[in-house]
Amino acid sequence: MNRKPFDRTYRRGPEILRGKLIPKDSSTAALLQAEQPSDWLHMDPWRVLRIQSEFVEGFDALASLGPAVTIFGSARTPEDSPYYQAAERMGRRIAEQNIAVITGGGPGIMEAGNRGAALAGGTSVGLGIELPHEQGINDYVNLGMTFRYFFVRKTMFVKYSSGFIVCPGGFGMLDEMFETLTLTQTHKVDRKPVVLYGSEYWGGLFDWLNGPVKDNGMISGVDSQLVTITDDPNEAVRVATGSIAS
Repeated sequence: MNRKPFDRTYRRGPEILRGKLIPKDSSTAALLQAEQPSDWLHMDPWRVLRIQSEFVEGFDALASLGPAVTIFGSARTPEDSPYYQAAERMGRRIAEQNIAVITGGGPGIMEAGNRGAALAGGTSVGLGIELPHEQGINDYVNLGMTFRYFFVRKTMFVKYSSGFIVCPGGFGMLDEMFETLTLTQTHKVDRKPVVLYGSEYWGGLFDWLNGPVKDNGMISGVDSQLVTITDDPNEAVRVATGSIAS
């Protein structure tokens, strides 16, 4: 008669453990053990739960927001910049239509969009991000959240916005813009209007996309239906809110 290789079976949730893999303590004993090391806080399984909680908190906070338009742009834009003033005007015009304004919640263009919305008595949303030198949520936000993870934050922008206005900015703004355009062009989300404000700022980028990038076969060209470039704040608002039923 053949001897079984393992004389004992231990079940831990859905797992079956035998031999040397059987733990010394049960899951409950491990949970209640005092003075445990805190290394688990930095392990991937715990990060998954933290990421999940950010999604749940974001969905919970924004699910009843109603129609909204996101304004992207640089945190470095000073208050006396024409771009700041245009973003404030756009935020105000959006709020006057009972449409919420969403920004990244920081200073610069983000503050301007929130400022316009707040001073018009509208819903001014700021979705901030945890960064070493981040200045926090600006004073014109009346619904604010701070995220640990960029990808969770970007999901909130895309999920809860019916249109986007992209003002001049740097790497962060470009990341948000290209993410939005990629999701739209690949039909991962329904087409939503994307407006780029400031033709002089954006001209070089689109010359490059429609030149070397297209010429090398990397893209088929920038779909003229995908983006609108304008220097008129009123047109930017009209296009960005165009898919929202009045």
